[in-house]
Amino acid sequence: MNQHTLLPKKTERLQYFGSVSPIKGEKPVEKEKMKDLQNIRKDYFFDIQHVGVANVSHPVTITSAMMPAEQTTAANFTMTCNLPRNQKGINMSRLTELLQVYHQNGWILSFSSLQQFTKELAENMDTSSATVEVRFPWFFERKSPKLEKAGLMHADIFMSVTYRKDQPFKQRAGISAKVTTLCPCSKEISEYSAHNQRGTVRHLGRIFTRAASLPSDVKADLLHAAESNASARLHPVLKRPDEKAVTETAYENPRFVEDLARLIAADLFELEWVSAFEIECRNEESIHLHRCLCEVCFSKEVDKI
Repeated sequence: MNQHTLLPKKTERLQYFGSVSPIKGEKPVEKEKMKDLQNIRKDYFFDIQHVGVANVSHPVTITSAMMPAEQTTAANFTMTCNLPRNQKGINMSRLTELLQVYHQNGWILSFSSLQQFTKELAENMDTSSATVEVRFPWFFERKSPKLEKAGLMHADIFMSVTYRKDQPFKQRAGISAKVTTLCPCSKEISEYSAHNQRGTVRHLGRIFTRAASLPSDVKADLLHAAESNASARLHPVLKRPDEKAVTETAYENPRFVEDLARLIAADLFELEWVSAFEIECRNEESIHLHRCLCEVCFSKEVDKI
């Protein structure tokens, strides 16, 4: 039988475990009377190119060319601005404050709205430049190849916008997606088998500043470049007829990690809105303990990525 315990009141319990009353301080409590250290102007030796906050988790609404057409996802923000050498620090609270304002106003995240947000961020911080990077999982419906059983897949999306006063915006878009690859060498040398593995494709594209309007859904273009060049797509739901179709598709499309990277590079090269790109392909080998890795970097312009 449990023994009945007589507890002191809440305030007494807190004091019992060490809580003390606030002291009466001498420093001002009104904002107008508090010393503003970061706005003290003098020579601090160096300009700073990026200062701000990172790893800010926040819900965002996105649209998609694939179902679901609109969704709320959890994004991770990095928001920075420049700081001249005569200023000690920035008012960091303004960064997350603006994010909340946009959220309350029903912000739908896109490159257009991200440009507006980044420009306003720089103006609020009274600086000449600002950069906003955001990463988030994007969910999309995928049907199985034969029975069309639907389920949700996801890929990780990266978006970045840099604003500099009196200059064009600099923008980047990227994706990290999973695919299936089947080893061409294994298929060639084996009588009746070929080993396959799950691959991770990460590619990041820089967007032409002089490009025509972006596609309606950049995410869908990036996903297509990754999946259409693999041995087979991944699926959330597969029945036996679907599994047969997927494994046979993989067998018909063998890919070295080098093949996959080069084929993705060809697709990105053909996208008119992409000016430069970086590709990383990693295969989780099924008959080795190690991973296979391949990277490709290319720029359509004279300057490097």
